[in-house]
Amino acid sequence: MNTFTYIFLAAMVISYSVQFWLAQRQSKHVFQHRDKVPEAFTGSVSLEAHQKAADYTIEKGKLGDIDSVVGIIFLLLLTLGGGISLAFDFWADFNLSPIVSGILSLATIFVVMSLFELPTSLYQTFVIEEKYGFNKSTLKQFATDQVMQITLVSVIGLPLLALILWVMEAIGSTWWIWTWAILMSFSLLMSWLYPTVIAPLFNKFTPLEDGALKERINQLLERCGFSSNGIFIMDGSKRSGHGNAYFTGMGSNKRIVFFDTLAESLDDDEMEAVLAHELGHFKRKHVIKMLVASSIMSLISLGVLGWLITQDWFFSGLGVSTASNAAALLLFMLVSPVFTTFMTPISAYFQRKFEFEADDFAAEHAQASKLISGLVKLYEENASTLTPDPLFSAFHYSHPPAAIRIAHLEPKL
Repeated sequence: MNTFTYIFLAAMVISYSVQFWLAQRQSKHVFQHRDKVPEAFTGSVSLEAHQKAADYTIEKGKLGDIDSVVGIIFLLLLTLGGGISLAFDFWADFNLSPIVSGILSLATIFVVMSLFELPTSLYQTFVIEEKYGFNKSTLKQFATDQVMQITLVSVIGLPLLALILWVMEAIGSTWWIWTWAILMSFSLLMSWLYPTVIAPLFNKFTPLEDGALKERINQLLERCGFSSNGIFIMDGSKRSGHGNAYFTGMGSNKRIVFFDTLAESLDDDEMEAVLAHELGHFKRKHVIKMLVASSIMSLISLGVLGWLITQDWFFSGLGVSTASNAAALLLFMLVSPVFTTFMTPISAYFQRKFEFEADDFAAEHAQASKLISGLVKLYEENASTLTPDPLFSAFHYSHPPAAIRIAHLEPKL
């Protein structure tokens, strides 16, 4: 162990201590407000639904704590416990090229990571989601999804990884700039391909039938100056009872998508208002702003990695005996979240700000009252707690808490 080892351990203790403390605050706050519906929702949300949301939130929080403990143990086993070195030393014995050996080592570790995460995912889906009436999936569907995800990662991710490792080995000290350009290009390509190539592998997308709703939506799109290649209903109900709506894609490949569960629960006015909110993200350029912020952070992160990869203490301090480009990528991916915990509330702040702006846009182009009623239905049907801990929500929530969001909309009625 060296000085960096102690810095890493200290950062990990601080990071996870804050996470556990916030989680305990959340559970305590939600439980304390479990027996009374907040005044703003007394006429629209039943006590039974409110209590269901509270219990659902608390149970998910407990599972999250267990998942964090498992994550800590696994992180220590991989780093200071020698797991990464073990995998890399194993493949090094086959006298393969550094790139092939690195890819196989990373693939091995990712498979092990997936196996560690599998019990949590199974419990979340088939115990908690099942208990609260949200799970619609089967073990066969779950297994199929896992296989398809692994296949996609292999087909798409491994060639990308090979290219990055080649750049790191062949380009020299400026490899991180070239890698950044590759990753940004890949991200844009995936954003363009996702609606028509990747998403249909997992779900069925049916064009919205002609009728009053489609006509209203087309009129809304025309008012907002938004063009897309279609409005689709997604069969989200084959896996979950949760509802949502979103638009996806880039350029001429943009799509508007409603979950079938959402289409069944909201009336036409509410659907229009919810869609207007989603369009608000587009018209206020939130997607572009987030993309720019992400690209800047990626460039900074790769620049830091470009320096760390030349430092022997970075590898030895994290339990890796033999330095390599592949090991550096893996270490940085695993360890950087420990050092960036306190960036989470900054990102969450701007995301909540964007949600307010999208709500404002929706209130201008649809009925604010219908957006409120639609949101209340979504909160109730998704069992989203109406009484989150203020500090927990400030740290983690990408959307404003329900009461704050609706209070922001009420003056626009």
